[in-house]
Parts: sequence; structure tokens; C-alpha cells
Amino acid sequence: MNHENKNIRVVIGVIWTIVFAGGLFFLALHYSPVLNLKTTYTGPKSLVEQKVVQEESTIIDVVERVSPSVVSVLLKQTSYDFFEGTTQQESGIGTGFIVDANGLIVTNSHVVSDPTGQYSVVLKDGTIFEVKKVNMDEVSDLAILEITARNLPVVELGDSDSLKVGQGTIAIGNALGKYQNTVTTGVVSGIARQLSASGGFGTQEKVYENAIQTDAALNPGNSGGPLLNSSGQVIGINVATTLGADNISFAIPVNDLKPLLESFIEQGRIVRPYLGIQYQMVTKDIASSQNLPEGAYITRVFVGSPADKSGLKRGDIIIRLNDTAITSSVSVAKLLAKLLIGDTVTLTVDREGKISELKLILEEMPETYTSQN
Repeated sequence: MNHENKNIRVVIGVIWTIVFAGGLFFLALHYSPVLNLKTTYTGPKSLVEQKVVQEESTIIDVVERVSPSVVSVLLKQTSYDFFEGTTQQESGIGTGFIVDANGLIVTNSHVVSDPTGQYSVVLKDGTIFEVKKVNMDEVSDLAILEITARNLPVVELGDSDSLKVGQGTIAIGNALGKYQNTVTTGVVSGIARQLSASGGFGTQEKVYENAIQTDAALNPGNSGGPLLNSSGQVIGINVATTLGADNISFAIPVNDLKPLLESFIEQGRIVRPYLGIQYQMVTKDIASSQNLPEGAYITRVFVGSPADKSGLKRGDIIIRLNDTAITSSVSVAKLLAKLLIGDTVTLTVDREGKISELKLILEEMPETYTSQN
């Protein structure tokens, strides 16, 4: 009998041991951060989600850092009403960005093209500054606005020559002239594009020959605003969209701005060398189909210009400037931007199939000039 009682106690002990161990396991399963990831893990659940969070964080950081340096450009317009008489109102016409803490702002020249216009700029915090002077370079479609201010937040300029197709872009601008600091994102869709584009609001169509293409949405009012990379550096100046385009926008490379800005800071005015020509590019496809050399086909020569003095004529095709061949990606304007007033330039020219070299000295672009008949 004692033996049977001993066996019964052993069995009961084993059962209690199993129950106790099971209870401990249940508690461990319910409360342990190791065994129960569902109840304790609050971060992203996958690498994909982590990547999305990182991308969003990058964009947010860029926008927060750069937005204070982006301004809306306003034009004061006067109108007459029979009942109210003469009234004035300000309307948004474009965007700009601050490049100097003491009051220098870059925008497109077509944004501020009205010589009688009264312009002002509005910062993100609502502060308004009257534009004291407009300095335009219509060739590049860039303008430098002067305001009286100090200690303004300044953008950082990047390097548009190092752009790669597919890298991310961020645009900030005064969309449609009324939605201040609108942000859109995309990628670099192409580089060195040639196009005829309009900035909207009835502005005149303009030809750009070295534009950055992006799918970041731009609208009238975005013109003159910065196109940024993921580091928050300005890589382009937005010129809105080409006529008839859908989800295709363009920007002027920031490296086209740099020499103009440097000369302005040094001399107090925009200074650029010029040849005194207008031209159209003969691309590889056109050259092949029409039996022409690739280069810059001269459509107009301005009277008294360096090109005129050198003997350059309408119909000539510039195939080299100094030692560099002229191509769709290396244009005359792009090469000139790297030269200085007073530099001697050698042009290799195709004239009706005959190759010759012309030398000229670059001069400062005059405010007005007349073309040959």
C-alpha cells in the first residue's frame, strides 16, 4: 500500500511539474520581447518600409532646410474700375531663391521681363521686400534681383555637370502664382535637352539648348524656382514645361548661372562674353539625313559683333570652338560660359563644304544690338 501511495505521489509531482513548466512557458511567450515580436516591435516591418521612411525623411529634411531661401515673386498691377477708381493689387508671377545673404535673388528673366513692372518678393515667413533693381540676362533666361536686406538664408549651389539620369529631384515653387512653397518630387529624366518652352502666363516662347529634363511636376508660377538634389543643393533653375508636354518639365543647369553670378558679385552687373550670333544645332540625325557636318548652323549675325568682325556669315556651320567639337551636348553657349571677355577664340567653320578657321576676340554683350539683313 505504501508502495502504491509513493507511485501516486510521483505521478502527481510529474503532473504539477508539467503544469508549472507550461505556465512559465506561457508567461515567457506572452511577455518576452524575443519570443513575441508582434507585441514589442514598433519599427518598420520590412526593408522596403525602412527605405520609404528614409526617402521621406530625406525629402522632408531638404524642404525644411531650403524653403526659407525660396521666395515668391510678385508684380504690382494697376487697374481702373468705374466705381472704385484706380486700384493696385499684387499677384504672384514666379519664384526665386536667395543666393547672397545681403539681398541677391535669382529667378528667370521672363518672370521679370516687364520694364515698367513694380516687383516684390515674399519670404516663406511672409516678410515682403520691394525689388530695388532687376538685372537681366535674356540669353540665358536668368535674372538677379536686388533687395535691401541682411542675414538672409542662402541656398547651396550644386554641380549640374555631374548629374546622372535617374537621380532624385525636388522642386519648390509658387505654383500657379498662388500656392507658395509647393513641393514636387521626381527624377532627372534627361540632360542636355534642346527645346522651345513657355513659362506660362502668356510669356514668349524661348529656346533652351542645354536643359535638364525632370518629371517633377512644374506649373506656371514655378518658373525661377530651384530644382534640388537629395542633398538640398540647387542643380537647376526651373523654367516650367514645354508646350504640349505632359509630366515633362525642364530646368536651366545651375552651372549656367555660376559665371553670371560671379561676375555680378565682382562688378555689380551681369557681364558675359558673346560672339554676336544666333544659331540652330545640326544634330547627328540632321547631319546624316542632310549631308551636313554636326555643329551650330548660323541663322543670324549681329552688326558690329565679334562674329561680324571676323567674317562669320549666315549659313556657316561652326564645327569647333578652339579645340572642342560642337555637338548636341557641347554647345557654343556652353563653351562661351567658360570663357572671359578679351579671350581670343578660334572657330573652325564649314562654309558650303569648305573648312576654314576664323579668329576673334570676345567682347562684352551690349544692351542692344542689330542683326544683319
